[in-house]
Amino acid sequence: MDIDLLIIGAGAAGLSAALGAWEAGCRSILIADRRSRPGGILEQCIHPGFGADLTGPEYAAALFSQLQNTNAELRMETEVLSVSENREAVLSSGAGLERVRFSHLILASGCRERPLGALNITGTRPEGVYTAGQAQEMMNLHDQDPGERILILGSGDLGMIVARRCVLRGKRVIAVVEKTEKYTGLARNYHGCIEAYEIPLWTRTTVTELHGTPGLEGVTVRSLDTNAERFVACDTLLLATGLIPEQTLVSGLGAPAWLHLAGNCNHVHDLVDSAAQEARTVGFEIIKRT
Repeated sequence: MDIDLLIIGAGAAGLSAALGAWEAGCRSILIADRRSRPGGILEQCIHPGFGADLTGPEYAAALFSQLQNTNAELRMETEVLSVSENREAVLSSGAGLERVRFSHLILASGCRERPLGALNITGTRPEGVYTAGQAQEMMNLHDQDPGERILILGSGDLGMIVARRCVLRGKRVIAVVEKTEKYTGLARNYHGCIEAYEIPLWTRTTVTELHGTPGLEGVTVRSLDTNAERFVACDTLLLATGLIPEQTLVSGLGAPAWLHLAGNCNHVHDLVDSAAQEARTVGFEIIKRT
């Protein structure tokens, strides 16, 4: 199969890049995503605050509605296994393997969360430790609770939003722990999540050790000002310690002229509007330059 533009990822960035390319005149666009529904991470973000105060699924639906006015082909439950220097990608789906040749590639694969193994936390490796994104998916997509007594490490936007979600589900959020002098996410999320729900924020503090087998029983937290340590009983630790642009699929290709990055896999954006607009511009300019 030969196409002009292959887009990997059907989240806000991927859908927006396709719209930009279509506006610029591209009529051969294939979007591939391993999930079952378009929208990417937006599907689990059920809180308002996207675009004109939409929820994540509503924002994704609005983009998908615009895509319906194009002939871009959207392939869900399709994973791109490899991309080679000769502009060929191998796609895997329920129909089997397929090789696709393309003129341009836009990687819109988003970002991944920093896992426990990347942090300087010692102790056991018990059940009850999740990334904040995993917890959000559990609660919002599968109606599952990560735990009852929850400590959250990291006060970025995701950490604060998940803290509020846990409270709304009737869980006890012991605190949000942050190593810096103040919260690191947007002020609107601090006021709307931490202040509004009276969730404790422990600044200049970090988690140094996990305790419990097989389940989490508590953690050791340390003051970064005094080095004093104390044990905090909890059955769940949620990690909201940063996002890393996901570029693994193309990491060995260098920077060929046909490869383009868009959205959070290029750099992490604070707002989805920013990621979507950047991606739309990337898609438009690629076609206009050719």
